[in-house]
Amino acid sequence: MTVIESRRLDSMIGRSVDRPDVASKIDGSFEYSNDVSVPGMLFGATVRSTHAHARIVSVSVDGIVADVNVVRVFTAADVPGAALIGHIVADQPVFASDIVRYEGEPIAFVVATSQQAAWRAADSIIVQYETLAGVFDADVALDDTAPAVHPAGNLIRRLPIRSGGPCVGAPVEVEGTWFTGRQDQAFLGPESGLALPDVDGGVTLHIATQDLHADRNQIAAALALPVEKVRVELAGIGGAFGGREDVSCQVHLCLAALVLDRPVKTTYRRRESFLGHPKRHPARLHYRVGANADGTLSYVWARIRLDGGAYASTSMPVIGIAGYHAAGPYRCPSVDIIAESVYTNNLVSGAMRGFGAVQACFGIESALDMLARELGLDPIELRRRNALRPGDRFPTSGQLLGASTPVLDVIDRCAALPLPPPLRPTAGAHPYDLPGGTGCTTRGESVRRGIGFAVGVKSILYGEGTAEWCEATVRMDRHGVQIESAAAEVGQGIVSTLIQVAADELDGIEVSVAPASSRFGYAGSSSASRQTWMSAGAVRLACHDLRRRLSERLGIDEGRLDMHHLDFDETMGDELLCGNGLYRPPATQAGDPTTGQGTVHAAWMFVAHRAVVDVDTELGTVRIVQIATAQDVGRAVNPREVRGQIIGGISQGIGLALNEDVVVRDGIVLNASFTDYLMPTAADMPPVIVDLVEVGEPTAPYGLKGVGEAPSLSSTPAVAAAVRDATGCQVFHVPIRPEHLIGLDDD
Repeated sequence: MTVIESRRLDSMIGRSVDRPDVASKIDGSFEYSNDVSVPGMLFGATVRSTHAHARIVSVSVDGIVADVNVVRVFTAADVPGAALIGHIVADQPVFASDIVRYEGEPIAFVVATSQQAAWRAADSIIVQYETLAGVFDADVALDDTAPAVHPAGNLIRRLPIRSGGPCVGAPVEVEGTWFTGRQDQAFLGPESGLALPDVDGGVTLHIATQDLHADRNQIAAALALPVEKVRVELAGIGGAFGGREDVSCQVHLCLAALVLDRPVKTTYRRRESFLGHPKRHPARLHYRVGANADGTLSYVWARIRLDGGAYASTSMPVIGIAGYHAAGPYRCPSVDIIAESVYTNNLVSGAMRGFGAVQACFGIESALDMLARELGLDPIELRRRNALRPGDRFPTSGQLLGASTPVLDVIDRCAALPLPPPLRPTAGAHPYDLPGGTGCTTRGESVRRGIGFAVGVKSILYGEGTAEWCEATVRMDRHGVQIESAAAEVGQGIVSTLIQVAADELDGIEVSVAPASSRFGYAGSSSASRQTWMSAGAVRLACHDLRRRLSERLGIDEGRLDMHHLDFDETMGDELLCGNGLYRPPATQAGDPTTGQGTVHAAWMFVAHRAVVDVDTELGTVRIVQIATAQDVGRAVNPREVRGQIIGGISQGIGLALNEDVVVRDGIVLNASFTDYLMPTAADMPPVIVDLVEVGEPTAPYGLKGVGEAPSLSSTPAVAAAVRDATGCQVFHVPIRPEHLIGLDDD
């Protein structure tokens, strides 16, 4: 193992410290975005398309003209700047004016004196449509006969990845097609925000978002404002998981506040939230895998297609991640992969925890399960034999892997974790522990137990040549030291991490963090498992700069500076001293357009999951008995919070495996509520055993790696593998439905 920056006994890195927001979230005093308010504010509600693909014939406001509570209705004609916005590609209208391309597309924004009045007025506006033929199946989106979602066609991105020899003719070959569903981020806090007009003609927006500067830039473009006149302040976030990377109500609120010269607030209802933010891409994963008789992989051939929905959102990088992770963390001399994302008239797909690697992991791990059965080989042993080692080349990009490649470690340590007691009813056991649970559906007569194993890999940071940097400032005055950063706290604990970093670099002194704002230097998105790496690097450099400046001011050698024993009031007086940090990670590049090869990613993280399930073959129900995981975390800055992130990610992996799927028929959503969109509850969560594998990443600050995405990678295929083991079913689709498992014999 590689040891990065050996730990001091007094180091703050590696300690399980309390997060600053924990107490307020427990006692209910934490201010979420929907809690923000000011006197005299108005309220907005969005008019959304009820059709998946149609031409707008007319918009009638006759039903609200007599409503004294209605202040104004905004449409596309009121947008002063760019009519199109987008997280990466500007292809999505602020308001649809001619064509709607998915159910829920914004058409107008109604402002009224109360939220209820705004909702009521929005529901009263009548939009007449001329329906158009749509494309609702990603598998036919590129057919010549498919309707065009956009004039340029239905292809968002096609990524070919090829290396080695022909992917055919191995001694043992297996082939299959697997599917993943459309998963919602299902955050508890629906979209909400408050915009306030500023005296300089600009606007300040309080919003729950993952990227303050990306929001600022899109708002400024749509409103034809200089970016410095748009201030985005981070409001309290009730969950994100990728669903807050795209703009939702931001432009609508700021437009209304500027025109009306009044504060304007909105809160989405749950159905609107389901329609208003992108989902995890549904995927079709066609794999052919070849191996020698001893299980050594010869090739991976894959054709991956993701349903991007009506607009691009993040489909371009998501399909990049899916394609580059299609062969998993395995040695493989030859790969032939084509990954595509396509437009349809379904809901927009975009970022969600794992960002394309989740779908690819389900494909390759399912194919390896099929290969293990064909070879008569233990599934764990098959993975061990093919696991990447330090010094190998990553199978899809050809990059050389460094010392922090603990694939064998995560496999062996996960496999060694203790198993639950065997399946048998126990006298006096708690109902949760019995095969039929509290419903007493069975006491084991038709229950079969299965054990499944899966391994995942995910790149860290943006990659593919995307510009990457992060800024932070550390301010010191007589009152103490404060960090200024635009890093969005989305529940991952970035605030406590930055406090730990600064305290570690500044001799353990007390440090605070200012509320995140676009007024501070660029930090980028809290996504792609990047924010801890990037902002820790920037804050660390800022602390170094502060120490240097303070040493110069005091006229002492920096090595003799002891921040802990400074008298701040005496040392600083009325002065302010700032340390600035600009961090840049290892550079990446776009892959070769023909082969995909190149320095595409900065680093990777690896994870293994083992699932134990009980399947009732009469009812088709699955009860997860235990999840065990070993995860490569580089170096755990706050081990307790790392474990919490891992357990949360596993719960979403379980949801994708067994419950969560936004059901869409001809573009219309059938289950846009928490009544009908089923998620794991506390009663569904099994005991989780977590083993943190710490092998420091040499190129990262403190050797750390991202944590949040990896738990969602192989937890889903591990559950599917356990169901296969219990039932003998192939399990080609997640979520696994009861009808897939009913009526199995005991043979």
